[in-house]
Amino acid sequence: MALAALAACAKAPAPSGQADPHEVANRRTHEANLRFDRAFFAPTSNAYGTILPQPVRQGVSQFSSNISLPGTMVNQLLQGEVEDAVHNAVRFLFNTTLGVAGIFDIATDIGLEERDTDFGETLHVWGFAEGDYVVLPFFGPSTERDAFGTAVDFFINPLSYVIPKPEGYLSPASEVISRFGDRYDYGDTFDALLYESADGYATARLFYLDSRRYDLGVEVEDDDLYDLYEEVYE
Repeated sequence: MALAALAACAKAPAPSGQADPHEVANRRTHEANLRFDRAFFAPTSNAYGTILPQPVRQGVSQFSSNISLPGTMVNQLLQGEVEDAVHNAVRFLFNTTLGVAGIFDIATDIGLEERDTDFGETLHVWGFAEGDYVVLPFFGPSTERDAFGTAVDFFINPLSYVIPKPEGYLSPASEVISRFGDRYDYGDTFDALLYESADGYATARLFYLDSRRYDLGVEVEDDDLYDLYEEVYE
């Protein structure tokens, strides 16, 4: 509660440019991720999307999103965003009951859309700097701050401590399966971004940093903005 109270007083310094002192190592990890994608992730995602109809894939994704919502609520409380936490709590209640554990997204239909966040954003609210750009094995583009946030998010969901095993494995399993659905649904965009651009690594870095800063509401000077097409295709 003390951290939440201090959150309103903290503000992370606005990042600029692309701090990538680990580019050599990052590029190696990036290439390893692409090899994993070509050998396993992409073909498995295509099989998943071909075999299962879209309503089934959507149900899996919605279940995964719903069961992870208590962790999102914890982050919102740590950020001092009590209204968002209450909003998501009501959403969780509706979807868990009327939506059959979240397989059906009843809440969105009545105006209770999901308000998403993560521990990386919590650190941003607390005033932690973005840090250097890093590429994580399997997870892909990140920053030092977001990488730490990703690790914490694995343990922040209170449901993981109250649901007994083996039922407790449903949450991480559904998260992994939903990623196959995402890869299938957005495969063309993913391939264009990483395989068809002049430098897939630079494109992914630019896309991640710009979109992440936008999501966090970071104000960036015009001189610090990059033209995606100019950098990739010039």
